[in-house]
Amino acid sequence: MKAVQGFQISKGYHHFQVLREVSFEVEEGECFALFGPNGAGKTTLLKILSTLQRPTSGTFQMMGLDGVKDRDKVRNLFLLVGHGSYLYNELDALENMNFSLALRGISRTDQEVKKALDRVDIGPFARFKVRAFSEGMKKRLAMAKTILVHPKVLLLDEPYSALDESGMGLVNQFMKDITEQGTAILMTTHNRTKTAEVAHRAACLQQGVMKEIAVQELVEAHELF
Repeated sequence: MKAVQGFQISKGYHHFQVLREVSFEVEEGECFALFGPNGAGKTTLLKILSTLQRPTSGTFQMMGLDGVKDRDKVRNLFLLVGHGSYLYNELDALENMNFSLALRGISRTDQEVKKALDRVDIGPFARFKVRAFSEGMKKRLAMAKTILVHPKVLLLDEPYSALDESGMGLVNQFMKDITEQGTAILMTTHNRTKTAEVAHRAACLQQGVMKEIAVQELVEAHELF
C-alpha cells in the first residue's frame, strides 16, 4: 500500500513559488530521502504533509486518506520530528514523554518510557530537566518518543543535525528497524553518506521541482545541486 502520495503539490507565498506541482509516492516500509539546497522547499513540503500548512494547489494522501479533506484523521497516522524540540524545558525527560504521548491518547508505563530512553542512550538522564539537555540529547529524546508512538508514517527534518557519530548510528539503526516493521519514512537531509546507508529511494528538490535520483549517486556524485 502507498503510505504517502503527493499529487501535483504547489505552494506559493505572494509572488514566490516554493513548490511546483510536486508528485511522489512512498511505500509502506520504505525510506525516501529528500535532498536540496537551502530554501528549496523541503521543510515546506514536510509542513504540508504534517497538515501544518495547506498547499496552494494539489493534494496528498496518507494511507489512503486525503491529507486536506481528512486532516484530523491523517494526524493520527504520522509523527513529525523537526528542527524544533517541542519540549518543555522545566519538565524532565519522563514528564515530557508522558505529556506528549497523552496528547496523542497514548498511555505508557514509566518502565516502558525508561526502556525507550535507554535505547537511545539517555536513560540515566530520565529525571533531568530538559533545559539541561544538549541539542543532540533533545534529538535523542524525540527519537525515543517515536519508538513509543510507532507511527505509520515518520516525517524527519534533518534527523542527523546536532548528533554525534554514535547518535547518527542510533538513528540509522532505528530507521532500519521501523521500516522493517512497515513504517514509511520521508526525510529531508544534507548528509549523503549516512542517508545512503538507510534510504531505499532518494530525490532532489530544486527550484520547487522534485527529481528522483539513484541512492548510489548519493555517495558517488561530486555534488547533487
